Amino acid sequence: MFTMNYQYRVYPSKNQEVRMISWLEMCRGVYNYALRERKDWIKSRKCDINCCSLESEYIIPADATYPGYYQQQNALTAIKNSLPHLKDVQSQVIQEPIRRVETAFVAMKQRGHGFPRFKKFGQYRSFLFPQFKTSPIKGNKIKLPKIGEIPIVLHRPIPDGFAVKTVRVTRKHSGWYITLCLQIDVNIPDVMPHGNAIGIDVGLSYFLSTSEGEQVARPRFFDKLQRQLKLLQRCLKRKQKRSNARAKLIQKIGRIHEQIAASRLDWQFKLAHHLCDQSKMIFVEDLDFRIMAKGMLGKHTLDAGLGQFINQVLPWVCFKRGVYYGKVDPSGTSQTCPDCGTRVKKDLSVRIHKCPECGCVKPRDVASGQVIKARGLSGVETASGWELSGCQGTGARQDRVKDEILKSDLGKPTLYCS
Repeated sequence: MFTMNYQYRVYPSKNQEVRMISWLEMCRGVYNYALRERKDWIKSRKCDINCCSLESEYIIPADATYPGYYQQQNALTAIKNSLPHLKDVQSQVIQEPIRRVETAFVAMKQRGHGFPRFKKFGQYRSFLFPQFKTSPIKGNKIKLPKIGEIPIVLHRPIPDGFAVKTVRVTRKHSGWYITLCLQIDVNIPDVMPHGNAIGIDVGLSYFLSTSEGEQVARPRFFDKLQRQLKLLQRCLKRKQKRSNARAKLIQKIGRIHEQIAASRLDWQFKLAHHLCDQSKMIFVEDLDFRIMAKGMLGKHTLDAGLGQFINQVLPWVCFKRGVYYGKVDPSGTSQTCPDCGTRVKKDLSVRIHKCPECGCVKPRDVASGQVIKARGLSGVETASGWELSGCQGTGARQDRVKDEILKSDLGKPTLYCS
């Protein structure tokens, strides 16, 4: 089963827009109510060891069960009887906020996320239609339950054989959008290793450096509009809350942030296609970019979007283009000579790799990309028994480098395939 998402712009009428905004607020109320119910139950079962709560807490009976997902779903019917305005929302749409609360608690327990927070006015920005029997798109319009037909901009057609499974309606500062989840009952095999390979090292001095010597400068999408955002946010501070002028200014600031994100995503997709034009195998480091984003260079790390490129954009483009994509162990890639495999320790301030053993001199990031490439090829050979073709390296030197890396104290390289 293969699924993918397509996003389109829609233009609802005034009445439809008012109704969708009211749906968002009612879904926000259900979300906050479900979260409050769980939070009160949890607080009634625990207490700080050194102090009492400064606020009043509900006393819930000891035999009361935990308000889990199914309990809250069943209680939603009784709530709709006491609050008739909730019946205006489509039945499956009003259930989705409870599913969001359950997902947030699961992420908190299993993935270490923080405790879920309440949604303020305007922070609940999407609702989901989880089921469609037939395609809701007819011509240049999409028909949604209880909302009606909405004009849609089909800038790309839906591929043949795909069925629309879910539709998510999203409200952004620039307008309304829908995200179609398309599904087809086929099994697509993984891309097998073949052809020429390159290794990619990412950073902030250069956005990326390849094992072939190409270095791409880091674009500064946020820095170009940072001054404009700073002035607008100063003006926002002086606006009266809940005023029309403040709402218009918030919308203007939001559009600038959308412009920054769209420019970054467009540039990254073009770069990914450029890399796929050069090779049939791409290897990158298996890094956790969340750690980089917490340092003093966090703003520049988030502006570059390294995690978005490495973990989302590049794997998707490689999948579409039939390019093999793999991740390797990142430990010591910048401290290893790509020609002889000797450990050459360097600080971050040293940007040129100089090996005292073989005399190799080249940019540090390019040398790291060559080590990543050698590790990736060695991992592929170890995992699948695949042999290097004549276009993969420089003969005996490439084999020697691979042997040195495998024998070094870095350990056996690990390959993660997307």
